[in-house]
Amino acid sequence: MSPHGDKSDAAEEALVAETEKRPISTILIVIAMQTEALPVVNKFNLTEDPDSVFPKGVPWVRYHGFYKDLHINLVWPGKDSSLGVDCVGTVSASLVAYAAIQALQPDLIINAGTAGGFKAKGAGIGDVYLACDVAYHDRRIPIPVFDLYGVGLRQACVSPNLQKELNLKVGKLSTGNSLDMSPQDEASIIANDATIKDMEGAAVAYVADLLKVPIIFVKAVTDVVDGEKPTAEEFLQNLSAVTAALEEKITQVIEFINGKCLSDL
Repeated sequence: MSPHGDKSDAAEEALVAETEKRPISTILIVIAMQTEALPVVNKFNLTEDPDSVFPKGVPWVRYHGFYKDLHINLVWPGKDSSLGVDCVGTVSASLVAYAAIQALQPDLIINAGTAGGFKAKGAGIGDVYLACDVAYHDRRIPIPVFDLYGVGLRQACVSPNLQKELNLKVGKLSTGNSLDMSPQDEASIIANDATIKDMEGAAVAYVADLLKVPIIFVKAVTDVVDGEKPTAEEFLQNLSAVTAALEEKITQVIEFINGKCLSDL
């Protein structure tokens, strides 16, 4: 007789196999900023949920609607109640992702948004990447095993057909809670072999992994981190144009996903 653990593992593998062969019907798009979200909202005529699935009092916002065979949910963390700015960073991203997964039970998560890119890795302004895996660059815990926990490496859903069909660049994504880059962050980013950096990806990946929901990352480059211009200046200068490029790619991604199973990606 097989040990109980083997039965559990076999049952889980069977469930995963069944899920991968079932057409994707509900997707969850997690985006950090309103500027990044609204072009997608408008493109798919998504409407804001008047009866929020989120706890009372939180600023998180959900838009949703239907496109062909897909139920599209888009969530962003909203605005800080005191300062009125977008709630960027890992804490807000992980909280809204967790609550949205629990409430909406998506088949697939798309973490979309803007990112910094490294010209040393071939990234340029307006390039759109499909991240193959993600890790942190600002959780330094120099104790054996804790150091690996701090890096928090997670893999994205394998999607070679999506990448080939849409001709997306592929690179590793590194996440931290600062827009700029300290020398310590830079060393960690190099260790992560990252091509792009953001402020949310690894946090959303952690939640997706925790709750066993497949995830892909679509990131558009607003600034060249190892370039000549200050990061904040270049980010603001390119944000509008790059979010338009991001919306175009997200539209193509959704078109590709429609009618397909996870195993088709």
